[in-house]
Amino acid sequence: MTSILFFSEETDFQPPLSDLLKAWLQEVVQGAGKEVKQLHFIFCSDAYLHGLNQRYLQHDTLTDVITFDYTEDTMKLEGDIYISIDTVRVNAQTLGITFVEELCRVLVHGVLHLIGYDDKEEAARARMRQEENRCLAMPQSVAWREKNKGSI
Repeated sequence: MTSILFFSEETDFQPPLSDLLKAWLQEVVQGAGKEVKQLHFIFCSDAYLHGLNQRYLQHDTLTDVITFDYTEDTMKLEGDIYISIDTVRVNAQTLGITFVEELCRVLVHGVLHLIGYDDKEEAARARMRQEENRCLAMPQSVAWREKNKGSI
């Protein structure tokens, strides 16, 4: 049984049209030749994610996404992806893009970490960004962003 679920911590954010969003994320995983066992996306505040960053990664910085990988079978992804809605909003403003566009990039960024992409080195970051762009161009991603343009 595969499952993609959305939760909230210290925010009331829940993505609209979540079935379309889940279908896109499922397609990203299947396109990598893998399956979803269980993915939890937890939308949270800056303070909540900062606390996780300090506690589990020993980083005293704000971030937009943290991925915890619980995958045991490399073909069946399992993990928790925490996303700071506060930082996504700020980053969208800074980058001059919509919140919806930035949210999609962060969602797929977390999934790509579970698939095996890394972003520690410059070359790896470039590969990750290229794959994010490819995933963002997928029809279900484009459709979800269009349907939510200006609504969240």
